[in-house]
Amino acid sequence: MNILVLNVGSSSLKWQLIDTDEGRFADNGDVRRARGLVERIGGEAVWSFRAGSGPAVKGTAPLRDHRAAVEYLLHWLLSAESGVGLGSLGDIGAVGHRVAHGGERFVHSVGIDDDVLRGIEETIDLAPLHNPANLKGIQAVRAVLGHAVPQVAVFDTAFHHTLPERAFLYAIPYSLYRRHRVRRYGFHGTSHRYVSYRWRQLTGTPREQQRIITLHLGNGCSACAISGGESVDTSMGFTPLEGLVMGTRSGDLDPAVLEYIAVKEGLSLPEVESLLNKQSGLLGISGLTNDMRELLAEAEEHDDRRAWLAIEIFCYRARKYIGSYLAAMGGADAICFAGGVGENAPAVRAMICEGLEFAGIRVDAAANHAHVGGREGRISPEGAGPGVWVIPTDEELLIARDTYRVVNGIESRY
Repeated sequence: MNILVLNVGSSSLKWQLIDTDEGRFADNGDVRRARGLVERIGGEAVWSFRAGSGPAVKGTAPLRDHRAAVEYLLHWLLSAESGVGLGSLGDIGAVGHRVAHGGERFVHSVGIDDDVLRGIEETIDLAPLHNPANLKGIQAVRAVLGHAVPQVAVFDTAFHHTLPERAFLYAIPYSLYRRHRVRRYGFHGTSHRYVSYRWRQLTGTPREQQRIITLHLGNGCSACAISGGESVDTSMGFTPLEGLVMGTRSGDLDPAVLEYIAVKEGLSLPEVESLLNKQSGLLGISGLTNDMRELLAEAEEHDDRRAWLAIEIFCYRARKYIGSYLAAMGGADAICFAGGVGENAPAVRAMICEGLEFAGIRVDAAANHAHVGGREGRISPEGAGPGVWVIPTDEELLIARDTYRVVNGIESRY
C-alpha cells in the first residue's frame, strides 16, 4: 500500500510517499518512493521534491493555503516528470499524519473520523502551535481526496501514555491535574518508539526483556527510559520546554526564574515563555547559533569559550538524565543516540558518555567516528555494557507502518 505521510506546520508541509505492507515490516523492505518539503505556505511557497534516491527538484509556486499545497504535491506525484510512477490518485491507499498532542484520550494511532477531529480540537489548549496546523493538514486532504481515502493520526505523545503516575504527575496540588490535566505528557514519542523497536530488531532482544535509554538529540532534544518496550519516564513534560538543553529551548529551569526575569526585564509572561523557547538553549548560552555543527566548528577552530560552554552544558544535562534513568530502572542494557545531533556528532556522543564508566558505559573512538551520516550500529566495545548505539530515527516510516496497521485492523506491538 502506498502511504502518504504528512507532517504539517503552520506554514510548511513535509511529506513522504512510502510503499509498505505487513510483509515488509520485519525485513525493512519498505520502499520510499518520494519525499519533499513545502515552505512559506500562504504566499510564494518554496518547494523541494525528490523521487526515490534521485536528485531533488526545486521551485516556487503561489500556494495560498495547505489545501493548495496538498493539491500541488499530488499533481507533481502524478506527473510524468516526477518519475514516481503513480497511475492515479487511487494508487494512494491512505494518508498518515503526525499529530503533536493526543492528550490523555489518544494513546494509540487511530483512524480519523469526525469524532477524532473533535478530540484533536479539544487538545489545542495543550498544543496551540502544532495541533491547529495538524488539523489544517487533515482537512486539506479531505478536501482534495475526499472521505473515501482513509486518514490516520499518529500522536507524538502516545508512546508515553504508559508512564506511571510517579513519573507523570508534578508535585503541585492534585486538583490541578484533576481539573486541568496538568501533567507530564512527553514528546518525540514516535522517534523513541522507532528506536526502541529497531534496537530490539538489531539485537534480537524480546520486548519484555528490553531496558534501554534513548536520546533524541536535534534542535529539540529529549531522553526516554524504556522498559519492556514501554516508556516509563521521559524528559519533556507538560510542554516540550522541559528537560534537556536544546537548540533554542532552555530545558529544566527553576519556575521562580520566570517572574524574576519578567520583573527585571519588563517582560510579560508570554514574552518570557517565548524567550525560553526561542532565545535560550545552545543559542542563548553561546550567543552565536543553535546549530551544534557550527558550535563544534567554532569551538575547535577558535577555542571560543561560550561555544565550549554551550556544548559542555548540553552534554552535562544529557549525562545527568542518563544517570537518573539508570537509577529509575535499576540499570539499562543500552544507550541509544538518535536525531540530527545524536546521529552525526561523535564528539557530542563521547562527551555525554564521558564519566559514566562507573556504570560500564564506554565508547570506542574508532567506531564512534565511523557511525555518522545514517550508519547504525554499536559504538561501544564488545562485552562492555550497557552498550552504546547509534540508531538513526525514522518517524515517517513508523507513521506509514502505523497507518497501514490501522487501516487493515492489525494490532501494533511496536
